[in-house]
Amino acid sequence: MLSIGIAILFLGVICGLVARGILPLGILILYVAASVAAAVFYAADKSAARSGRWRTAERTLHVLALIGGWPGALIAQRVFRHKSRKPSFQIAFLSTVALNCGVLLWFLWVGS
Repeated sequence: MLSIGIAILFLGVICGLVARGILPLGILILYVAASVAAAVFYAADKSAARSGRWRTAERTLHVLALIGGWPGALIAQRVFRHKSRKPSFQIAFLSTVALNCGVLLWFLWVGS
């Protein structure tokens, strides 16, 4: 539940920064759209894993996280119990989260 709270808190902070005019609305739209897409891809991959169908490439899941879908991916990992216990995936996933947040902080710093 902590990870879901972190994702919701992050999106709430982004909303607050947009409301204050610190970030453009497009950033919020990007995070929400990428998060929804990531959650859909995680759900589809979990379904495919259960039924033996074609799976979503891990690279695709990481790219979605990197472009801003990590909050949705984090929620989906917990809700669907998918990709949350594979250490190599989690290391790569956390790296994409750190990189995305680093770029966001850089954007905030340069923009101020």
